[in-house]
Formats: sequence, structure tokens, C-alpha cells
Amino acid sequence: MKKTSTRLADGRELIYYDLRDDLVRDAVDRRPLERTVTTSEVRRDPLLGDAVAIASHRQGRIYHPPADECPLCPSQGERLSEIPDSSYDVVVFENRFPSLAGDSGRCEVVCFTSDHNASFADLTEEQARLVLEAWTDRTSELSHLPSVEQVFCFENRGAEIGVTLGHPHGQIYAYPFTTPRTALMLRSVAAHKEATGGENLFDAVLERELVEDRVILESEHWVAFVPYAAHWPYEVHLYPKRRVPDLLGLDEDARTEFPQVYLELLRRFDRIFDGPGGEKDGAGEPATPYIAAWHQAPFGALDDFEGVSRDDFALHLELFTIRRTSGKLKFLAGSESGMNVFINDIRPEAAAQRLREVASS
Repeated sequence: MKKTSTRLADGRELIYYDLRDDLVRDAVDRRPLERTVTTSEVRRDPLLGDAVAIASHRQGRIYHPPADECPLCPSQGERLSEIPDSSYDVVVFENRFPSLAGDSGRCEVVCFTSDHNASFADLTEEQARLVLEAWTDRTSELSHLPSVEQVFCFENRGAEIGVTLGHPHGQIYAYPFTTPRTALMLRSVAAHKEATGGENLFDAVLERELVEDRVILESEHWVAFVPYAAHWPYEVHLYPKRRVPDLLGLDEDARTEFPQVYLELLRRFDRIFDGPGGEKDGAGEPATPYIAAWHQAPFGALDDFEGVSRDDFALHLELFTIRRTSGKLKFLAGSESGMNVFINDIRPEAAAQRLREVASS
């Protein structure tokens, strides 16, 4: 992997990650951009104790541009985009309309490929491995920023999820606090550790899932399963079998095996609905909307979670779709949005069976 860091016209950082070491990335951003002005701030809810990012400047962000005006495609001639070069393998840059900025953290965009019409599932194993290396490198770099306490790599896919740019891409949020969902996990880990005399909760969960009938894929170093209490109609958790707190902890064997496992999982997601071909988008391609989210241990102090260290946390990826059946979405209505009590329309064991049936060819 070759890494090249440069600056866009408004001062934002952009980083090329290349498969070849001989590529030179010296293209200059020729757009007449002024420096980005953000109004991001984090406010804490005194009743719930969680944090809300207020980012009113995001109202002006680009919204569903036509394909020939996509800001994530490479620049070509006088058609200038966020990526100055005419091609790229993987590229990461600071978001022009960040939810978090300055002392409130940082937001980055990760473009998985220069091919506008592709998806992550279309990548080769070599390309997917490069994305993994980019996620890992950014996790390392962002963790050293003084304002950052937790790094979150994720992909939103599909208009139903709220994606406003059709190009295959994900994002990285670097939060100045431990997120509420992670805090819930850490509290559960602490309580379980105390109640069992030191047993790790993540290890116990994984041990249980390995012998249940919800496993989707299992390899030497990874296992994917539908969790016992899945919140979403089709939800899969992907764990390395050796517990590590973050992407930095993965060894070479796990990194090498990850692309084949993850690509197989994504391709099965594209076959869940409407038979072997899956539901199609306007271009005739599989289009299951999903969120793929990496959960990593916070890099800040864990003083609020007595007896728990970073090493007690288990890196894992959670992948889920908001579609419950062909043409129907799972809406977060009164119980979910009002009380955070999920109601799942599909039995997790049935979801697991469906995902086993649609093994990609």
C-alpha cells in the first residue's frame, strides 16, 4: 500500500491509498474554493446524558446530484470534483460538510473505488483489503488527535438509508466522547465481569453464537451470525475469532481472510429479496439498502466503567438492512423512536436461514 497525503483548494486534507507503489499523486485541486466554515458544536442532553451534534451548515450540502456531476468521481478535464486526480484506488478526505469539526471531532469520506456504478460487493479481494488498510490507518491517525475519543468507520448504502451521493463510499466519524451505544456495551461488559468473577461478555456471546443455528459464515479467523436479540429484520454481526479492541489489533491472518468473508456477506445481502437475483435498482443491479458499522473500543480513559479496560472490548462489524421484505421498510415508529424498544418482524433464526440459502455464486 502506498499512501499520499495532499491538500484540497480549501485546505482540507485528502489522502490517496494505492495498490501500486510507483503511482505519483501530484494533481492540484483547481477549484476556486474558499476555506470551509463550519458551525458544528456538541450539546449534551441533561436528561438522557447523551450528546447531540448541532451542525446547521450541513443544510447546504450536495443532494442527489446527477451521475455526471458526482463530486466523488475523479476529476476529468474541466469537470472538477473532490478528487483532483483522474483516477484512484481508495481515497479519504475531510468532509466538506462535517457533522463534527475542530474541538468537536472530525468527519472524513472514504471512497472505495473510482467506479461510480460499482458497490463494495463488486470490489476484488485486493481492493477490499486496501479499504481495510485505509480504515485501519485512519483509525490510528485520528486516535492521536487531542479532541478524539472514539473512531467510527461505517458505510451507508441506498437512498432508503438517506444516502445523498450514489458513488460507493463510506464515512469515518471521530467523536470527542464515547458514544452512547458503546457506553451501553461497556456497562454490560463491566457488570458481567463483576458477576462472573472476570469472564468477558463478548467471549461469552461469541461462544454461545458459535453453537446456535444463527451462524451465517464461519472461517478460520472470522464468524458472522444473526444475533439472538437482533433489532433489525436482517442483521448480521461479524467478529474476528481472536478478541481485539480495534482494527489496529487484527493480525495478518485475519486481515488476509477478511475480504473474502466480508465480500461474501455483502453479496448474500444483495440476494435476500425476490429470489436468487435479489431486488434490483434502476440500473438493474442488486440494491439491498444497508448500514455497515465497525464498533471499536474508545481511545479515551474508561474511568466511568469500573474494572474495564480497552482490551475487554471486542472489535466487530454490525451489518443490517432497514428492509423487512421486498418493497417494505422497517420504520422506527413509536416504540423504537419514542422508547428505544425495537420490535423485530422477522425471527432471527429465520433471517439466518435465509442468509444461508442465498449463498453467492
